[in-house]
Amino acid sequence: MKLSELPAQIAPVTADIDKVTAAQFLNLFAAVFLPMFMAAVDQTLLATATPAIAASLGGLTDTSWVAVAYLLSSAAVVPLYGRLGDLHGRRNMLVVAVGIFTLGSLACGIAQSLPQLIAARVVQGLGGAGLMTLSQALVGELIAPLERVRFQGYFAAVFTAASVAGPVLGGVVVSHFSWRWLFFVNLPLAAFATWRLCQLPRGEPHLDQTGTHDLLGIALFAVCTVSGLYWLTSAGHHFYWLSTFSALLVALSLITLGLLVWRESRHASPFLPVDLLREKAIVFSLITTSLFASCMFAMVFFIPIYLQLGHRVSAMHSGLLLLPLTAGMVIGAMVTGRFVARTGRAKWVPVFGMALSSLALLLLGALSPQTLSVGVLGFIAGLGFGTVMPINQVVVQTVAGRARLGAVTAMISLFRSIGGAAGAAVFGALVYGLMPSLDITSLAHVATAVPMPSVTHAFHTAFLVAAFVAAMAAFAASRVPAVLLWQPRTSTSITENV
Repeated sequence: MKLSELPAQIAPVTADIDKVTAAQFLNLFAAVFLPMFMAAVDQTLLATATPAIAASLGGLTDTSWVAVAYLLSSAAVVPLYGRLGDLHGRRNMLVVAVGIFTLGSLACGIAQSLPQLIAARVVQGLGGAGLMTLSQALVGELIAPLERVRFQGYFAAVFTAASVAGPVLGGVVVSHFSWRWLFFVNLPLAAFATWRLCQLPRGEPHLDQTGTHDLLGIALFAVCTVSGLYWLTSAGHHFYWLSTFSALLVALSLITLGLLVWRESRHASPFLPVDLLREKAIVFSLITTSLFASCMFAMVFFIPIYLQLGHRVSAMHSGLLLLPLTAGMVIGAMVTGRFVARTGRAKWVPVFGMALSSLALLLLGALSPQTLSVGVLGFIAGLGFGTVMPINQVVVQTVAGRARLGAVTAMISLFRSIGGAAGAAVFGALVYGLMPSLDITSLAHVATAVPMPSVTHAFHTAFLVAAFVAAMAAFAASRVPAVLLWQPRTSTSITENV
């Protein structure tokens, strides 16, 4: 079907037709903006709500699973959405993903206990996994690559708006209404997004590209990660480290990990393409991504908790103090993108970035507790965090080549989610293990300028550990071979010896 045969607002564009107009792109963008925004804003929107959730449902020490459950469930099904989009059409599968995300949001809003909320977050994550993946794929299906470059600013605006608006909106809603509205607000947004999506072309299925679904691989991944993270976060306060149950969890995680690697190395279309790990540039980029994500998600999730419990500030104030961190990430990503676009060389940028983040986290843990230092050092740490993903994603895609582009992109997203889940879980276990028992109900309703030394000490110790993890990420980034992101005409190799 040609451009002239479709409504001007939604016509797909291919490489051999005229340029897409701004009006045509904006009509497509209006349909995919909300799904992308809802996926991007989720973690920062909820960051300020944890103390209020704990005051309402109890279980402060397990609240990190509000983030972990979403990250793990979304990571597990991202590859499935890509294949189902090929099979049934990307627009149709995006509508399904929005529906699942909406159902999970409703379940989160009406949850009456923390286990119910965590289970609802699993459902929400199953839908959220498709929001970003399929939105970007749908744009790629309807807009030619050369044309998409012209409109990159719109996509940058989505992530900037999510990073800036999430902490502020979350703090305002929690301070003046109820944390449940952070989930209920998704319902009308999802309804509008579905209406707009249904006005787009259905798209054509690509039955010859679906491959074989690796459901067993996904199941092994889920069992391995959940059992391992539950052991890391629960041993010591839900059960003894040297108990029989602890040993069974470790054994289950290790056995399923071994089975996962064995199966994926033999599967025709694996959920986790382990053969890509033979490339040094890919494996160290994935390690860097995982370590970076563990620090970043831990900071996004726990800085508002630190401010509310340790410095006794309001949810809205803690959301405002999270803004420097998220703003730093946006600025770091933008500066990195421009630098690499000019030079084509990326090796030392994430090394410098994670070293800068490590220094900021070290100072955050070592200096006396002040809300001003949280804002300043959070911005510096964010600058460093922003250097990693723009480069690592392009590096692994360049090394893997066009034939493995989809597989390696899914893999780096998977490692980012695993690292984020592990960081939130382990950081939470460390903090809550060092804190004394707290009356979270009374703390959630008190806002004074007097820090609580016992709470701030626990968080400062955890910040020092996070600084060490960030330093490990810088070291891993230094082990990535230098990669030219585009080739000089006389060169035949994409890598250089360091």
